[in-house]
Amino acid sequence: MSEATEAADGGGPEEQLSGVDLARVALRNAKELARQRGDNVRQRKEARRTGLRSGARADGRDPQPLGAAIGRLLAERGWEAPAAVGGVMGRWPQIVGRDLAAHCEPEGYAEDERVLTVRCTSTAWATQIRLMAPQLVRRLNQELGQGTVRLIKVQGPGGPQRSYGRLRAPGSKGPGDTWG
Repeated sequence: MSEATEAADGGGPEEQLSGVDLARVALRNAKELARQRGDNVRQRKEARRTGLRSGARADGRDPQPLGAAIGRLLAERGWEAPAAVGGVMGRWPQIVGRDLAAHCEPEGYAEDERVLTVRCTSTAWATQIRLMAPQLVRRLNQELGQGTVRLIKVQGPGGPQRSYGRLRAPGSKGPGDTWG
């Protein structure tokens, strides 16, 4: 490497470039700028071309299997967790077992809190589900992916709304309690 080239690269003596060496440096800079402009033009042309028609090679505009298209839509919209929880609600008897599914069913899922709400047929079954909640959370996270369900909120049986009025016996809980 000559001293003039080293000076142009910043690695040699502090001499002034002249003549042929100056022309070489200018040519090298011009070639680099032209290469960058060419890359930019090529990228813009390719971006325009992808919107016009499908070519011989596979790309994102070609027909896709329905499962792949739905999977891509779920990923783009961020709906993977709600879709997985919805699938669990449909497969509830297979996940928790038929005996347990006969006495409780999932009601809703709060995605921001990662809480699954379960309604039971009686207060006794609600207590049983509360005791089994850690095992159910573990099982659901195996099905859905780790951390999808953080907590199971167990609710007792729903009954008719309590009416308050003149002909009500004080102290009776009514149909909200299933004891007895």
